[in-house]
Parts: sequence; structure tokens; C-alpha cells
Amino acid sequence: MGITLIQGGESVLADRAIASLLVKNPQATVTQLECSEIELGAITDALAPSLFGEDRILVLREIQDLAQDLQDEVTEFLSNPDPSVELVLWHKGGVKGKALLDKIKKLKPEVIAVDAIKKDGEKAQFVHDEFARAGRKVTVDAVQALVDALGSDLRELSGAASQLASDVASGKTIDVADVEKFQQGRVETTGFDVADATLDGKTDLALITLRQALTTGVDPVLITSALASSIRTLAKVSGSNKGVKSFELASSLGLPPWQIDKARRQLQGWTPATLSYAVVTLAEADAQIKGAAADPGYALERAILEIARAKSAQ
Repeated sequence: MGITLIQGGESVLADRAIASLLVKNPQATVTQLECSEIELGAITDALAPSLFGEDRILVLREIQDLAQDLQDEVTEFLSNPDPSVELVLWHKGGVKGKALLDKIKKLKPEVIAVDAIKKDGEKAQFVHDEFARAGRKVTVDAVQALVDALGSDLRELSGAASQLASDVASGKTIDVADVEKFQQGRVETTGFDVADATLDGKTDLALITLRQALTTGVDPVLITSALASSIRTLAKVSGSNKGVKSFELASSLGLPPWQIDKARRQLQGWTPATLSYAVVTLAEADAQIKGAAADPGYALERAILEIARAKSAQ
């Protein structure tokens, strides 16, 4: 056991790095915490000695968002680590949380880089590697066509590659014609479309967009990720001063002004209690989906129904 530091802003790669670490010790008890959402004492509780002495893995996602008192909980553990605990820490980069990051680095953890992929050549390589992971061959032109069509969203690029690898006949090299056919039949529905309808309390629209997204190959994990991201944004904005303009809050919240304005509109009808309920409901669905639920789509549909109804009931 030990410490692993995942460093960089590419969430797709960070998720995969975390997943690969968890697979290495399937018998361990795993706790995953989003650092922007946890309360004082949560880290200490997760790190408390186990009565049964089993291996444990604590994953702290986006540690740059930890409040100072929560950073102190991590620092205290680092000063006297428990050998039965594997600590996995993801820092997205930048100067925020740098003091804690420096303390972690002094302990010489295993470092996994997940830097943001921005250059077209890097995106093309990512897509090529996605097809290779699926055991499929693809032409250079087909890779470029996907990058041109979907831009910088790695989750969409990954989902498209996965869908093409599944749809195109086995043994055939995937080419531009396959990509064009995929694009023509693709309804432009993303996980964030599902999230918007859900958090607006539009139950019927949320279910329609969910089915469109699933039908066109959007991975259920990406939909829960989009929902989680949107709920985190609502939580961040809900605690801000309503009298302060969005562009003045942008820096402190780490959000663009348009996203703050959108969250303020969506927050109408939400309460701290219903937001908490949404977080718990989504976490349960996410656990079912990642735990290979018999029907991930059904698990996600139930969660979306409950979350959308939580708002519409207010």
C-alpha cells in the first residue's frame, strides 16, 4: 500500500487511472470522495483504523478543492500513514492546493500524469489508441474525421470510437465512410443534455434525452459523470452571494460566468435537502452502473426519474 498522485486536468484519463488502480486490489474496501463536496471529518473517518484489518483504498478526487481544515486531515494522515491504506489523490493542476501538493510530493508517491489533451495530433492519437484498445483497425482519415466532428471532448471521442468498434463488422478496417454513416445516424444528445433536463425538473424530457443518448452510444458512465458535474456546479453556486454578478464570482468559483448564470436559473426550486438527495441517488446509480448492473440503463433511468421529481415536487 502507499500513495498515488494523479496529476493533470484530463478527467477521462484520471477516471481510467483510478479504475486501473482499483482493479489491482479487488479485495480492498474502496471509498471515493469528491473534495468539493465532503464535510469536515469525512477524510478522518475514511482513514480510521479498520476493526478487521482489511486493505482499504481512499480516492480523493480534485484535491485542489479541499478546504484548509480538510487539507489538515490529509496532512495528519501523511505524517503517520497506515500501511493498510492506499491513498489515491487526484490534483487537476494549477496553483490551487499547491501547498498540499508539495507535501504529497515530498513523500515521493507514484505519479500518474493525466495532462489535458489539446493539440489535434494528440486527440488523433487518443482516438487511434481507443480503437486499438477495442482491437480494431482504423484509417488515418477516419480518425481525423472523428476529431473534426467531435472536437475536444474526449468522452465523446471515446464513446464514438467504442460505438463504431461495436457497430462496424468485425475484421473490417474502420474508414471515413463508417464515420460518416455514424454521424448521419447520430442524434446530437450528450450527457449534459440529459443533466439539463433532469435538473430543470422536466421529467418527460429527461427520459427522452436519456433514451436518445443511450441509443446513440453514449456510455451510461458519461451520463452520470455529466449529472455529477452539473450537481456540483449547482452546489458551488448555491453557496455564493446572489447579489454578486456572475463575472465577479467566476474566478473564486472556478466557473465561467455563463455557467454561473445557468446554474442560478436551474437552482430555482432546489433546496439543500433535495440537492443532497440528488447526490445520494446519483451515487447509488453510479455504483450500480460501475458494478456491472444487469441493466445500467434502467438504473440510470430510475435515478433520473427520482432526481427530476425531487425538484418538480417542490
